[in-house]
Amino acid sequence: MEITALTDFSSAAIEQAFAEVLADAQASIAAPSFDAEAFRLEWLGRKQGRLKALSDAWLKTAPVEAKKLIGQRFNALKEQIETALENAGSLNAKASAATLDISLPGSAQSLGAEHPLIKTMAEIVDVFKRMGYSLRLGPEVENDFNNFESLNFPPNHPARDTQDTLVLADQEKRPLRERLLMRTHTSPVQIRSMLSEEPPLQLVIPGKVHRNEAADATHSPIFHQVEGLCVGPKVTFSDLKGTLDHAMKALFGSSVKTRFFPSFFPFTEPSADVQISCIFCGGKGCRKCKHSGWIELLGCGMVDPNVFEAVNQRRIELGREPAYDPAKISGFAFGMGVDRITMMKYGISDIGLLYSGDTRFLAQFA
Repeated sequence: MEITALTDFSSAAIEQAFAEVLADAQASIAAPSFDAEAFRLEWLGRKQGRLKALSDAWLKTAPVEAKKLIGQRFNALKEQIETALENAGSLNAKASAATLDISLPGSAQSLGAEHPLIKTMAEIVDVFKRMGYSLRLGPEVENDFNNFESLNFPPNHPARDTQDTLVLADQEKRPLRERLLMRTHTSPVQIRSMLSEEPPLQLVIPGKVHRNEAADATHSPIFHQVEGLCVGPKVTFSDLKGTLDHAMKALFGSSVKTRFFPSFFPFTEPSADVQISCIFCGGKGCRKCKHSGWIELLGCGMVDPNVFEAVNQRRIELGREPAYDPAKISGFAFGMGVDRITMMKYGISDIGLLYSGDTRFLAQFA
């Protein structure tokens, strides 16, 4: 634009000059072809805007006694133009709203739903919370001590092999107990809780775990578990049986029966596998229970005293009192696979469907 230099610096001449600039801006805003963004750049641009150019030209040629008045008028002019621009935007918005046809159908907003895995895990956790258990969570990246050593897995145990465990890279220089890995079960949260809290404890622990397994219809390198821990004075195997029997009835119905078979887990002694009567045939025998009338669902057992000893030793190393004396306290633990229960509950034949993210599959659970 061509800038007209000021030659008369009287108050009246300055007011007239600024009034002409304001009228020019208002005329541009009122024009049918008005574009708010283009106007903003043309008039208010910091480097090449009209106001910047006028300010530079008029202030440079102004005598000292007129600079203050010109500066004040520029500030006022800028505010007036910005206000006019805002008012024009509001009028355009109202005009657009006036042309809106509210009889037209709106855009459908589909509501989401809980993933079947999350829904099942929440139901399991809720059962134990109603029994007085507190929720605990922990990290998926764990150290070897919490995941293996404290849970009575000796250094040469096959579960430590990289064929079963996903180990983080560049851990060879660290001591074995400090090496990082993807947790293979949620049991490390039991250890973390016992290291930071004193008995009695009643904990339910849901979470995602990782194992180096080939994916097929029933196996996945990522899956979910819910574990429980109860520690205190005079906790017995009968308490464990009563707890799990009540939980299975709460989950699958009051007619469900439970039975226990001897088993082995490094961190419990004695250990047991728990079966429930088939929820599909009522124990009569069908294809889903392999005509046995029973379905194996989870593992459990009394906490091995070696686990308490490992926790005590670690608490001493951390400057805490050894609060888990196997001669004074006992406890039980249990764990179940959420994926398997979900597949059984909803009749899903391939575990991969749970992780596919296929909305066609997930929509049926909405």
